[in-house]
Amino acid sequence: MDSGSTEILLDAGCFRLYKDGHVDRLSGMDTVPAGFDADTGVISKDVVIDAATGVSVRLYLPDVRAVESGDDTNTVVTTKLPIVVFFHGGYFIVGSSGCPGNHRYLNSLTCDARVLVVSVDYRLAPEYPLPAAYDDSWAALKWAVSGADPWLSEHGDLGRVFLAGCSAGGNIAHNMVIAAGLTGLRAAAVVQARIVGAILLHPSFSGEVKLDREEEEYRASVKKRWTVIFPDARDGLDDPRMNPLAAGAPSLRTLPCERMLVCAASEDPRLPREQAYYEAVKSSGWGGDVQWFESEGEGHGFFVEGHGGREAVALMERVVDFISRH
Repeated sequence: MDSGSTEILLDAGCFRLYKDGHVDRLSGMDTVPAGFDADTGVISKDVVIDAATGVSVRLYLPDVRAVESGDDTNTVVTTKLPIVVFFHGGYFIVGSSGCPGNHRYLNSLTCDARVLVVSVDYRLAPEYPLPAAYDDSWAALKWAVSGADPWLSEHGDLGRVFLAGCSAGGNIAHNMVIAAGLTGLRAAAVVQARIVGAILLHPSFSGEVKLDREEEEYRASVKKRWTVIFPDARDGLDDPRMNPLAAGAPSLRTLPCERMLVCAASEDPRLPREQAYYEAVKSSGWGGDVQWFESEGEGHGFFVEGHGGREAVALMERVVDFISRH
């Protein structure tokens, strides 16, 4: 047997990535079905948006009925809901919108924020190296604003679109906002779509040059993973899709949204990069409002599995408040 096929390049706990590019997924791939969630009253369904690639989305819809009583009659009225296009985390290697933690989080977000969520299942590396996940996510975003599904056309407000994601999904959300600023979404939208805000939850960024307070061991592990999942990346970790502050990266002044929320955790090794990103957006000359929220005493992505904990509840409240101020 070729020794390269058995040499572990990176063991992240939920997966083992081997030097020859294959992967063992040890967790993060279990799923729960879409359907009615009794705890929140949210209903969800899965929709394949590209039969050729198998890319799909899971749509989440809160109870849209509001009953008004008058003159002894009940009238059911509906209101258009903000649309949140959400990208899951998992190192670009594991995870899905159907993972129990993601599904539970998005049921809660849909209920608490009164939004229609489009959760994207992009193809995973290394079988589908980057930029496949970016391409799939862009296709899903264009699909969402096209109103192709009745839930979107009947209940979604294309004038209030938010892009959000956790970890690798936060990285994707940033790149989708950048892409929307550079190319626009008008051609894809039934009516003119407007991205109101972006919510980056513990986004994953890196770079070739170590930052102050950045852990070298963590940065080295990202570099190992990056070389396998994105072998054609421009300038390694300084590819603009991983390092939005690299020379030649699209200007942050092109962000097409009005507001951005960058969320971090005090015990996350990604914190220095997230802070640098926040400061760069803040000083870029962009005309929008960028906000920072840091959870104390918690690690990366804690709110997905730690749903219901004090810090997770506080983070959810911050996200809901950000969305509600449209």
